[in-house]
Amino acid sequence: MKCIRINVSNVILILFSFILNNIQQTQMADNRMDIFTKDQTRKNNTNSDPTEPFTPKNAVVDSILPCATDIECNQLEPSCIKCDFNTNCIYGELMNVTCHVGQVAKCKGEKHFHKSLICRYCYQTEPWEHICDLKANCNSAATPRAYYKTNCTVKEHVLCLGNRRFYKNVRCNWTGGYRWSTALIFSITLGGFGADRFYLGHWQEGIGKLFSFGGLGVWTLVDVILISLHYLGPADGSLYI
Repeated sequence: MKCIRINVSNVILILFSFILNNIQQTQMADNRMDIFTKDQTRKNNTNSDPTEPFTPKNAVVDSILPCATDIECNQLEPSCIKCDFNTNCIYGELMNVTCHVGQVAKCKGEKHFHKSLICRYCYQTEPWEHICDLKANCNSAATPRAYYKTNCTVKEHVLCLGNRRFYKNVRCNWTGGYRWSTALIFSITLGGFGADRFYLGHWQEGIGKLFSFGGLGVWTLVDVILISLHYLGPADGSLYI
């Protein structure tokens, strides 16, 4: 009877090469699928009629909210009027536009009038000229600072080009109500029992400090320094008050 010798290392190498080859083929297929999807999307975007004129959206539309009726028409809020904007203006320059009262607005004086505004789109307005939806599910203490995309709306009295509601990257900057002074006092007085860690929401570290008597004083001293330098903050990622 003949014995067949099997080299285990060679078998393992063959199996590993086979698996690696399948993975590479799968990745290549996924890449081809992504390229195909992007090409289809590009074709769909370019299939629109090139001769169709582009009509920029007005910065304001008829408001569903009641407009003032006891003031002059040229003093109405932008949400109550419609203006003809020139999108070819130079950014930052002052320009005059022709506006008229919307259908839902009833006011005094001329229905058609001129208004002055700075040439800029609504997403280019200053931070105090628009209101953004704030979120509290990000890490405010991250390094570098974290940002998130949210919806912002221009204030009623601001007149600008484009859509009055837009997306904007906002820096994560929220607080959960934790005070830096309170955390520092806990760390100095009761840090050996983990009170500072418990207060900031670091429960596991707080239990560790409690049963190790503050790391025999070393951990307590380290936390005092970290909290005093604002390096150690709340566990939920918020900022101190």
